Amino acid sequence: MNEMEGSPVVDLHHKFEEEKRKLNELGQKSLERGIPLFQNEAVQAQSRKVDDLINRLHQKKGERKRQSP
Repeated sequence: MNEMEGSPVVDLHHKFEEEKRKLNELGQKSLERGIPLFQNEAVQAQSRKVDDLINRLHQKKGERKRQSP
């Protein structure tokens, strides 16, 4: 087993990919319905969730970088 599998960073990355996919789907549906993305609260909420995951990934990667020799 790869030492990275199951790590907090890998878990966060999988969650990020899933939430990003959801955001893309919501955005596509919104545009198909003629609703501007900035006016769609569901898209905005999902976007904030993706942003939060990006920030958490950067923090985790920074922690790992500081811990490595």
